[in-house]
Parts: sequence; C-alpha cells; structure tokens
Amino acid sequence: MLSDHEKQLVLHEWNHQPQHYEFQDTIHQRFENIVQRFPDKAAVAMDGVSLTYAELNARANQLAFYLKQQGVKTNDLVGICLERSLDMVVSILAVLKAGGAYVPLDPGNPEERLRFILEDAKVALLITESAVVDTVPAGDFTAVILDQVEGMLAEQPSTNPQPESGPDDRAYVIYTSGTTGKPKGVLIPHSNVIRLFTATDQWFGFNDQDVWTLFHSFAFDFSVWELWGALFYGGHVIIVPSKVAKSTEDFYQLVCDEGVTVLNQTPSAFTQFIKMDEYSRDGVARASSPLALRCVIFGGEALDFSALQKWSSHYGLDQPQLINMYGITETTVHVTYHRITVDDLDRRQSLIGRPIPDLDLYILDQHLNPVPVGVPGELHVGGQGLAHGYLNRDDLTGERFVESEFSCSVDRASGLYGRLYKTGDIGRYLPNGVVEYMGRADDQVKIRGYRIELGEIESTISQHADVRESVVLAREDVPGDRRLVAYVQSDVAIDAAELKAYLAQSLPDYMVPKAYVVLSEFPLTPNGKIDKRSLPAPSDGAVSKNEFVAPRNDTEETLCQIWGEVLGLERVGVTDNFFDLGGHSLLATQVVSRVREHFNVELALSALFEEPTIENIALHLLQAELASADDLEMADLLAEIEGLSEDDLKNL
Repeated sequence: MLSDHEKQLVLHEWNHQPQHYEFQDTIHQRFENIVQRFPDKAAVAMDGVSLTYAELNARANQLAFYLKQQGVKTNDLVGICLERSLDMVVSILAVLKAGGAYVPLDPGNPEERLRFILEDAKVALLITESAVVDTVPAGDFTAVILDQVEGMLAEQPSTNPQPESGPDDRAYVIYTSGTTGKPKGVLIPHSNVIRLFTATDQWFGFNDQDVWTLFHSFAFDFSVWELWGALFYGGHVIIVPSKVAKSTEDFYQLVCDEGVTVLNQTPSAFTQFIKMDEYSRDGVARASSPLALRCVIFGGEALDFSALQKWSSHYGLDQPQLINMYGITETTVHVTYHRITVDDLDRRQSLIGRPIPDLDLYILDQHLNPVPVGVPGELHVGGQGLAHGYLNRDDLTGERFVESEFSCSVDRASGLYGRLYKTGDIGRYLPNGVVEYMGRADDQVKIRGYRIELGEIESTISQHADVRESVVLAREDVPGDRRLVAYVQSDVAIDAAELKAYLAQSLPDYMVPKAYVVLSEFPLTPNGKIDKRSLPAPSDGAVSKNEFVAPRNDTEETLCQIWGEVLGLERVGVTDNFFDLGGHSLLATQVVSRVREHFNVELALSALFEEPTIENIALHLLQAELASADDLEMADLLAEIEGLSEDDLKNL
C-alpha cells in the first residue's frame, strides 16, 4: 500500500505538470513558417547535393498539388517507398501538404511485408521510383514514379497549397512488430509531433546552427525526431546513405566532415561510434575534422551506462551532453528525459529519467494500482503524446490503450488522450523520482534499436512444413553480442541455411535469427510450459553456413583465426558469410581493427559489408600488398597466390 506521501509524489508531483505546451499546429505549416525565416539556408543534403528551405518547400508544393490532382484528400494514407534521398523528404512534406498521412515502406524489407502494409493500410496511391518499383508487390493502388513524372511536376505551382489538414488529423502511420505474426500500424496526428518539440525545447534549445543526421530508416519513428528536430528550427539535416549507415567508420567520418552537432543513436550504434572515435584518436583510423557534437541523444533500447566511461573520460559530459530518452512509437517517439551524470556511469541501472512535462508516467501493478516507490511495476503513459490507436485494430487499441482512473491533465475531444498506454515495460521509481527501466514484461525485445515481437518470428517459423513448434530467444552468450536464436521442434533434420532463407522471404533482416537449434522435444517446466532457461546455447553447427572450405594460404588462415575469435566459433570456412555467422557492425569493427593491426594494411569497413567472406577479404589484402611490395615481398606473395583458385586469380 502507498502512504499518503507516496501517493502525492507518484500521482501528482512527478506527474500532471501545470504547464501547457503548444500543439495546435500542423507539421507542414510550422515548416512553412521556418521557410519564411530562412529561405536561402541549406535545409537538407545528401552526397554533397543540398536543397535550401525555399527549394525544398517549392518542390514539396509542386508534388503536393500533383497528389491532390490524383485525388489525395484529408487523412488519406499515402505510401512512400523510396531509397534514402532528397526525394524522400520532399515526398513526406508533399503528402502532409496535400492533407494526407504518409505510410513509410522501406524498400529493403521483404515483398511479403510490403504487401501486408499496402493492403492493411488500403493505400490507394504509392510514391516510388524506378530504382525500387520492381521490388514493390502488385496491388490495388496507383504508383506515382517520381523520375517518370518530373515534367508534370515542373508544371505545378510552387506556392504553398491551402491547408487541408488540422492538428488532430493524421500525419503518419508507422508499422511496428506484432505478436500475432503481422505488424500493426500506429496512427500519429500532427499535434503529437508539434508538442513533442514544444515540450522538450526547454532542455535542448535546438536552433538554426544545428546540424543533424537522418541516420535511421524513415520506417522507424526515431526518424521523425531527427527530421523535424532540424527543420522546425532552421537547422541542417544530412541524410545518411544506407551504405554509410552500415559502416561505423564512414558514418564517423561523415559526422566529423559535416560538423554534426545533434546526434541520435541507439546505444548499440553509439558503442561502435565510441570505438571508432578511439581508433581516430589512436591514429588507427583517420578523421579530417574533430567532432563538433553538442548533444548525443540515446533511444530505442536499454542503455548500459558503464559503456560510456571511456567516452566520458575523454570528452566529459558537458560538451557534448549525453541524454537518455525512453520512448515508444505509440507515444510519439519519446516519453522521458534523463541527462547523464558522472554518478550514473558507475551504476548498473538503466535510468530513463522523468516524463516529458506534457506526459504522465505511472508505474502500476496488474490491477492498475500505483506501486510504492522502489517496487517494480508496468509503465503506463498518458498525456498529449498518445497515438490515435492502431489502424484497423479496435480490439488491440482497446487492450493497449486503457481507461484511466487518474485525473487527466488533458482536455481534448478527439483521440485517446484521456487513456493510458500499457507499454509492457517494467520499471520502478527511485526515491528522487527518476525511473529505472528493468526490461520487458512480455516476449518483446529490442536489439540494436529495433522493437521485435518474438511471437511474430515464432509464428512465421511455425508456418514451415517441417516445424512442429518454435521458440525464439534473444541471447547474449557473448557479452555485448545480443542475437536472436531460433529453437525448432521437428521430426526431421532441418538445414539452418534453408530455414533462414525461408524466414528472409517474409521478415526484415533484423528479425531473422542468426542461429538455429533443432530439437526433437523442448524441455518443460513442472507446470508443463516450455522451460526456456534450459534451452541450450547454440553451437557452431547452429549457425547458417556454406559448405565448409578450408583456408588455402597463410592470409586466409589468419583471417579464419581472427573471425573465429571475434565470433566465438571454433571453425570458420573461407566462403562463410560473416553476417550469417552472427556478425554485426560492432563485431565487424573489431575484425577490421585486428586485420589492420596484424597485416598493417588499411582495410575499409565497407569492404566487409560489401564482400563479407574470408576469400574476398583476403583478395583485398593481397591487392593492397601487391601495390606496395618490393621484390622480396613480391616473391612471397607470388608463392601465396599459387594456392588460389582460377576464379580467385581472375578476381585478383
């Protein structure tokens, strides 16, 4: 039971802030106001090509008028399937200006997932481009292929169209992982995005001198914060190409070159960034300019504060400031704010701070009663950030957005602002009012920032003809290397590579397990439930591999040893794919560092992403050595080349 003092704290003093923050605006109209202030300032750039605020606005206006001619009206859902580009930002703005809401479709996702989103959202119009249109499944929609309608767009007015939507109208629908095996669309109105920035402005003071990166996929809601955090204040946003986003080395270089001041990262990604910064200071990697960061904002997954100690020892915690923010798509990107202090770095707790002042954060028991300070409970969020529910899922909306017993500080006729969103996350209040995040209450996990419902993966695996039952776990058998492992119950032998390929047809890459364990029976608890704690750690054989090819020369032998040490594998073949073996970008950084140290040869991280096999990396190293070898070294290299196949020699 709570004491009267605790009730006062958790229900009132730590919630229900008296201030009110502006929300009565739309995203595109706020942007148009900024255009008037900074028409000639660079707004958005990619690969050295940029648009000023006036140019971005004009191009978005022309596309908006064209979309209206195609029948787009208020609250219509318009799909956007484009690679990262200036056109992607133009299209988002144009959809909003035309009165519609955008539905982002990442062209890198499997066809089946794209098809489900297009059909579930009943998309009548899809904005795309020739480069990706063949990856879009056929459907009952009109495709606007931007590079094929350039002439028609040029004939449209470049002035702002009349406003077609208001603060409570839809802005976007982002699909997140779902427990039933199908993703669910989250409805977010304009007003939610507006208040996200007005309510947090007191902490960040974003301005026209800031440089941001659009690092995340526009199908991930962190992108909403990255894009409008720049464009609502006259700042400059750099769109990070997909190849650069996958290479910590190239991304670090971009952040230095562009003078980025506001960086948004998942903790996993920033761990790699820290390592690259160390390499730069040690001379292992080169940076043309020093970092210009004033603020690093974490989100997307739990933060291990101790991982920041090396960064803090060099940069301190004031320039840049390090901010941890907890949030969910259903509550519009962010819920809490916590500025990291020196004392935090020694904690083994994931502190997420206090709620944004126009939100309430309650920690409740299973009966929806507040728990005492220090006692774990489920996090429930209320206030101005709540989504308008799930698209076409009234049952799930009612289940997750629950009626609240507590007096609500929001008085609005539309939306679900009088309810609480059940997050499924566990936390507790510390005596100072700061919230500690303690993990999930269900089978949802976050890996490298992606929210993943394990049930969705299990449902997909179980559709395989040879699978009787499946369990998927997020395991961390090697510290810092958290990965998905699938356990499959089957009466026949199932090849891991075949099962992995089957899942890749319908699941995005980040949801495809890296290891597979086939069992004839699952271990059970005394209550007859699957005993997940007793499921074995995956062995080398559980990882999807090609047919084993042994190393054929000293270079390949050394590379096999390096890969085996980094990946924790006893045997690695020269044709095995690094990422199929469980590798990811953090481990790739370790491999490249060890290769550089051992061979004294500069190897780009991008080479490992583009050609992730030992035989290909060995060829890169031989090419580099040939280019700088003297006569004696050339003789040794020629002897090593004799061990290569005819195809490898052709490549060389």
